Amino acid sequence: MNAELLRSLTPSVIGVLVRRGADFAAAEDAVQDALVEAVRSAGSAEQPRDPKGWLVTIAWRKFLDAARADTARRRREELADQEPVAGPAGTSDDTLQLYFLCAHPSLTPSSAVALTLRAVGGLTTRQIADAYLVPEATMAQRISRAKRTVSGVRFDQPGDVATVLRVLYLVFNEGYSGDVDLAAEAIRLARQLVTVIDHPEVAGLLALMLLHHARRASRTGPDGSLIPLADQDRSRWDTTLIAEGVDILQGALARDRLGEFQAQAAVAALHADAQTADETDWVQIVEWYDELVRLTDNPVVRLNRAVALGEADGARAGLAALAPLDETLPRYTAVAAHLHERAGDLDVAARLYAEAARKATNAPERDHLTRQAARLNSR
Repeated sequence: MNAELLRSLTPSVIGVLVRRGADFAAAEDAVQDALVEAVRSAGSAEQPRDPKGWLVTIAWRKFLDAARADTARRRREELADQEPVAGPAGTSDDTLQLYFLCAHPSLTPSSAVALTLRAVGGLTTRQIADAYLVPEATMAQRISRAKRTVSGVRFDQPGDVATVLRVLYLVFNEGYSGDVDLAAEAIRLARQLVTVIDHPEVAGLLALMLLHHARRASRTGPDGSLIPLADQDRSRWDTTLIAEGVDILQGALARDRLGEFQAQAAVAALHADAQTADETDWVQIVEWYDELVRLTDNPVVRLNRAVALGEADGARAGLAALAPLDETLPRYTAVAAHLHERAGDLDVAARLYAEAARKATNAPERDHLTRQAARLNSR
């Protein structure tokens, strides 16, 4: 069995064990042990005809072994006395409930992301630690605390779709580090979620991820330098992903239940539709940002709207929209620099680019803003 298949089976197998009486933490541990055994036996000549059923059987045995060994947990020993007869390995509802459990409101965003990658994504603690550039022991503690937090939560409680989607989008935005491509992993999980819940915002999130991911190859230069959207080589955009994302988005919008991820995907689709930066339909993009402001009243959305307005109606209009916003917002200074440059205020723009570079949270962004400041200062 290949690793991708095993990882895709993880949430439903955990769900089976929970429905049989295991608590979440014990079920997740047992499934991870079963995955290790599955990887070890992957090279054997005979592979199971029912991979999910096989994984459920191994995981349940691992759980029973742990329960029998733990004499302090009498309830689990009682469960061990009556091992269920093998039967149907569960339904997609298990996967959906596991998404809800991992995105429980009692968890911090970072813990929810880590637990989702572990329990739903099937990644190892080491893989998650590498992706977040933290020691494995640190990530193990974070995941253990998260599992303890949700272990007392009833598995049949209704969950919040919006929270699940926010967690998946956080995973997607982590991008790539270590040996796990978190953007691709988030897309895989979003595809899985689309199959178990019929909701236009779920489809909207998947469309948004696909449309953003389609531009990935053009976002950085050979030296790792950041390339802004307007300067990207659009021939390197993945047209297959764009077509799929647009198709999914159109299906979601047709249901007339607009949400923030659908609106964000509509903005991304308009960028993807432009053959050149000059052909971008900024007027429509402003209209979609107006919808996003109505839906969320998010200050970051208002910041992005100011950029779009500056393109559609001129830099002065963009600066007017920027003026009421909090100057401590991420990227505020960089946006102000861009709009002042477009307005012809080059000295102000150079100063703001340098200030934005000092505030940047990552090296590629800092280097890009520093180059922008140097370009204006050397004019």
